[in-house]
Amino acid sequence: MKYEITLQDYKKLKDEHAPHVLLDVRQQWEVQKASIPGSTHIPLTDLLDHIDELSKDGKIVVYCHHGVRSMNACFFLRELGFEDVLSLSGGIDAWAHEVDPSIPKY
Repeated sequence: MKYEITLQDYKKLKDEHAPHVLLDVRQQWEVQKASIPGSTHIPLTDLLDHIDELSKDGKIVVYCHHGVRSMNACFFLRELGFEDVLSLSGGIDAWAHEVDPSIPKY
């Protein structure tokens, strides 16, 4: 079973405007420093409290700084019955280095 989406595959998904939710599970201070446009912010620590804001029917791509928290969120969401959830490989740090250098690095 696949748990990650590569930067290239996510860029293609985003460029094609394929339906999905881009979920940012970082802390608020991190979001203030940098974020991927179009993302929904729910910190990993608050995810259970906001679970009803997410649809089990659609695709969810989760990201954090480097990919650890997003992978934990991916496992957590799948345990709760969300089937189409993937972690963005390398997180926003890799995205900023390899895809969108206009995003600040921290």
